[in-house]
Amino acid sequence: MTTVTDPARPVVKETSGPPAGRRRGSFGFNTVSPREKVVRYLLLVFVLLITIGPFLWQLSTSLKGSGEDIYTRIPKLLPAQPTFDHYKAVTDTIPVWDYARNSLVVAVLVVGGNVLGASLAGFALSRLQFRGRKLVLGLFLATLVLPGEVTIISQYVTVREFGLANTLFGVALPGMIGALNVLLMYNAFRSLPIEVDQAAIVDGANAWQRLVYIGLPSVRGTISVVAIFAFIGAWDDFLWPLIVLTDPDKYTLTVGLQYLSGTFSNNPRLIAAGTMIAFIPIVIVFATLQRFFFKGVEEGAVKG
Repeated sequence: MTTVTDPARPVVKETSGPPAGRRRGSFGFNTVSPREKVVRYLLLVFVLLITIGPFLWQLSTSLKGSGEDIYTRIPKLLPAQPTFDHYKAVTDTIPVWDYARNSLVVAVLVVGGNVLGASLAGFALSRLQFRGRKLVLGLFLATLVLPGEVTIISQYVTVREFGLANTLFGVALPGMIGALNVLLMYNAFRSLPIEVDQAAIVDGANAWQRLVYIGLPSVRGTISVVAIFAFIGAWDDFLWPLIVLTDPDKYTLTVGLQYLSGTFSNNPRLIAAGTMIAFIPIVIVFATLQRFFFKGVEEGAVKG
């Protein structure tokens, strides 16, 4: 049987599959050469040394005994005579737990203010239509340009006029609503489908119901990001509590730890122990909220 081909139609040769040596994925993005793997791991180790290295060194220094030399030419990360005596010495020297309680009060006020205030402001800017909305959004963006040191004098005058000087609430007040946190919540709410709001409006839902039942459940990851950033900022703040507080009994932990640098300036082990005491609560908060923290970049999906 002969096959008749049309001379006006081009002949197309059929192939059963990709040619040898050109299988799928042979030179795709999923294939990594051994040299590239080595470079990636070296970069990861380098980043870990920069970020985690100082904390590990502080932890090692705080656990080293008094007889160990911490200034050796070849640094030793593992202590030869580990001890917790330096932590006990810190608690005996300064009222660490009182300072930690004051810091916790300030951090709770700041976190609560940012979660509530930034959520309300972000929802209003992204979902509600009102006159001057773009102007308000531009003002929030403009505040990010100014460093905190520029407005610190005006903040202190405001807090003093309100009668909140030398109080923990006066320490927490300026940071209870951060412009960056408002913009984070604005972006999270803005990424939600507008059709969901329109359907809720048709069903008779008001703005508060749309916020509580639709908006907030969908942006829990961003709320965790705001909470973590607010807690770290309030817990680690040193300059503002030092300006506002004059009573040593109301000092926060970061301000109270300055006594260690003056009293035990020749013993870096105690200073390292105080630093680790201030750092441990941040690790606890991040470990608690990390699964929500990493979901913050995936906001926008509406759960049914």
